[in-house]
Amino acid sequence: MNEHKEKILAVCNQICKGTLMETLDITYIDVGENFLLARMPVTPRVHQPDGVLHGGASVALAESVGSAASYIFLDGKEFFVRGIEIAANHVKSIREGYVYARASMLHKGRTTQLWEIKITNEAGDLISNCKLTTIALPRK
Repeated sequence: MNEHKEKILAVCNQICKGTLMETLDITYIDVGENFLLARMPVTPRVHQPDGVLHGGASVALAESVGSAASYIFLDGKEFFVRGIEIAANHVKSIREGYVYARASMLHKGRTTQLWEIKITNEAGDLISNCKLTTIALPRK
């Protein structure tokens, strides 16, 4: 499993080159049977004007991780995945360090999937709780 895990993470990180995920410095760091975990540094690059993590950056992190998880846990060669709805509750602010986003599947339908993405700080405190709905459409 560990070799397989490293390959999955390498692919996830490689396909981020030249994308928003690279701009936000999102790195995929762990994957398991039903989750994908990524981290993002909290720096002025992702701050809102008063110096805390911008909610939009948190949502971009959540959608990135949830969509990547859909690609992993569905057959990405057979389907392409798009986010169709996202909701976020931001419960705590953070000024520096890292945030971690863990996407866990709540529902795996043939067409739509429901993901919960918990964003935490380095101490494990909840920063944001997000819900993402993705759609898997067949490649033609």
